[in-house]
Amino acid sequence: MNRDKENVKYLKLLKQNYSSSQAVIREIINLSAITNLPKGTEFFLSDIHGEYEAFLHIMNNCSGVIKEKVDIIFGETLSEFDRQELCTLIYYPREKMTMLAEIDRIDNDWYSMTLNYLIMLAKLLSSKYTRSKVRKALPEDYAYIIDELLHAQKNEDTNKVSYHRHILQTIIDLDDADEFIIALSTLIKRLAVDHLHIVGDIFDRGGNADKIIDLLMNYHSLDIEWGNHDILWMGAACGNDACICNVIRNNLKYGNVEILENAYGISLRHLMLFGMSKYGIEDAIQAALAAIKVILFKLEGQLIKRHPEYGMDDRLLLEHIDLDEGFVTVNGVKAKLKTNIFPTLNKENPYELTAEENEIMLKLHRSFVSGQRLNNHIKFLYDKGGMYNVYNRNLIYHGCVPVDENGIFDMLCINGKCYHGKALFDICDEKARAAYTDNPSQDDVDFMWFLWGGEKSPLCGRKVKTFERDYIEDKSFWKEKSNPYYSKYYDESFCIQILHEFGLYDTHSHIINGHTPVHALDGEHPVRANERLFVIDGGFCRSMNKTTGIAGYTLIFNSHGLRLKAHTPFTSVEDVLINNTDIKSESEIVEKDVYRMFVKDTDIGKKLLEDIADLKMLLDNYRKL
Repeated sequence: MNRDKENVKYLKLLKQNYSSSQAVIREIINLSAITNLPKGTEFFLSDIHGEYEAFLHIMNNCSGVIKEKVDIIFGETLSEFDRQELCTLIYYPREKMTMLAEIDRIDNDWYSMTLNYLIMLAKLLSSKYTRSKVRKALPEDYAYIIDELLHAQKNEDTNKVSYHRHILQTIIDLDDADEFIIALSTLIKRLAVDHLHIVGDIFDRGGNADKIIDLLMNYHSLDIEWGNHDILWMGAACGNDACICNVIRNNLKYGNVEILENAYGISLRHLMLFGMSKYGIEDAIQAALAAIKVILFKLEGQLIKRHPEYGMDDRLLLEHIDLDEGFVTVNGVKAKLKTNIFPTLNKENPYELTAEENEIMLKLHRSFVSGQRLNNHIKFLYDKGGMYNVYNRNLIYHGCVPVDENGIFDMLCINGKCYHGKALFDICDEKARAAYTDNPSQDDVDFMWFLWGGEKSPLCGRKVKTFERDYIEDKSFWKEKSNPYYSKYYDESFCIQILHEFGLYDTHSHIINGHTPVHALDGEHPVRANERLFVIDGGFCRSMNKTTGIAGYTLIFNSHGLRLKAHTPFTSVEDVLINNTDIKSESEIVEKDVYRMFVKDTDIGKKLLEDIADLKMLLDNYRKL
């Protein structure tokens, strides 16, 4: 009886939106048509690490998809040079036209020819979308004109063809062709990718993560799976001082002071002066690095002592330093230190900050917590991001699902309750969000540092040896033990166990993973566990290119299946504009669906099918009146 009452109430609500049976019929027809379109193209990118120019180019060339479409349409009519120049124009329209104008390459004939090429390309890319969706994607200033041109048919009468030709000629005559070409280029790139997944680590190593986030904030459809480097910056903005020190250390180490001082207004002046004075180092960057490392290990020690449940007591190494002998004892083994200059270390209380260190941290804390631009970016990461995502039968996360040596989900106890598998991801997500509220608990703020570097953290999954790498000569102490997950994820049954844990039972479900670089140079392959798991960290940042042998991957999931693209290193925008060079992307089909995937097979499509079922009930209700 209650179910019947709920149905009646629901039908009344539906009637408010559909005032007649004819309105219901129209909507059923519309939604049914949408569900039978091919699914949109999804892109997966991981571990961008601040490499803005390379990332911008990948966004502009849509991981090589633009070049593929240009070759499909113009392969037999344009030379390779002309096709690549057209691609460069689409990637950087304003810059390319400026360069061509300087060498007198642009005239009315060029405009007419180029506009026709771009319209042909836009038509091809728009063919898998409804006209309504394409209209929503159109640049506002030219929406009506582009809509008219996109839907011109080859067999239209002479008057209609003349009408469209006249539109283009008028645009050229009014000196508006440049802006129209920019609008068409923007539309082409917009239509090539329906949805973007960023599988973690936007920050660190490269120095322009802020520009990447600015770009992503204007992107039409995306989600972000937090990486450990993202959570580190998020923790810093939440006011976790250990996270703040790690952020500063990382960017000093990689020479990225500009992102702190220029992009986010975080002054390192006091830290630099303190380091130069206290550590006797003339180079300001190296002095600041020496000072922040000691402050970092002190603050981490305080955190570990506050949280024995983290199980990280073996990271308490300051108390095991012998400055007289120049050694530190690690797990009972003596190791020679690179330096014995620790002027602020108190043997009696090694994790206590000095008054000067406290003053420096107060200023840095205030800058991270109150910085407007940084917090706009962090809020965006919270709004669009999460610990994981289940999207169109795929499970997406950055790091790992912690397991023990037997491959059984490992437990982490938080506030007296133990979590594993999906429940662990959910509680981590909950605590991370709680840390970025107006009045967070100290426990939640502390947990942000654990998510960054905890061995049982789903975003890390290894024993971080920052201290050993910074202070110990013997590299045998540097090896970071990884969670067994990283040795077991080659096994299909192990991956299926994880997929089932997250509610995925489809035979075409996959895990999409980042975090650990694929060393293609050494023969490693990103496809694992009989195509059940993809590791798409291909070394996007320049510092990793020589190690991996490539410069990143894009996983592409379209209506035909999955393709993996391996990218060559990016040179420069200037090189692209002058020489029409491109990031070459070798494509490999890793899974081809037996039948083409349509919107009805997607998460959105399933919701549309439910809506259609509800509308059919409403239609029956109208017909019974």
